[in-house]
Amino acid sequence: MENSQHIAEPVALVRPRGAHRFEGFSPKLARRLTFYRRGLLEQWLLLEADPMVIVFCERPGYVSVNGKERLADFWVRYVDRQELVILDDTFDENHATKSHRHLDEAGLPIRKVLSADLAAARVWIDNWQRMLPCIVANRSLVSPSLQRAIERFLVHPRRLLEIEREVSSGDTVLVRTAVFGMLHAGRLSAPDLHTKALSLLTSFIAAETKT
Repeated sequence: MENSQHIAEPVALVRPRGAHRFEGFSPKLARRLTFYRRGLLEQWLLLEADPMVIVFCERPGYVSVNGKERLADFWVRYVDRQELVILDDTFDENHATKSHRHLDEAGLPIRKVLSADLAAARVWIDNWQRMLPCIVANRSLVSPSLQRAIERFLVHPRRLLEIEREVSSGDTVLVRTAVFGMLHAGRLSAPDLHTKALSLLTSFIAAETKT
């Protein structure tokens, strides 16, 4: 059986006829990802945005579900556990290349994600679709001193507009990149982003001071 702790690359997949192609860059994996279903893109964004997720891999291998073999959508390793994720929708797996990578599901719980689960997280997903490109494009330009200044300022909840006014030296893009990157890393918290669209009025707070 495949050792799930060493899954480094996805099973190759031929683009299904008529399927849309969705691409993204994962800061967690430092590589590009390609999906042919919108639901998979959305599930990736949820994993990418979760600071408890250490590493993951799309299309990690095959598992048996209800007596049928199918390609798992994600393998995920969290701080304290691992799991396989399968989206609960129909998919023609004949487009997957022939692979002998079979996962030992006996030691890995399988979590089934419903379309209703993704719909419930719609605002959070949409916000991360806006924040991730900023992180990817500018992450190498953010200095540790800027991050420390933001963290000191966010002992109490502050709106993005206030953060930019307090710590910006003229380039608000770098301030936003730092804020979004620290949220991505779990150093900041922004509960409002689960229910409200990202704006200059969105409040952030340092994670250890969250009450």
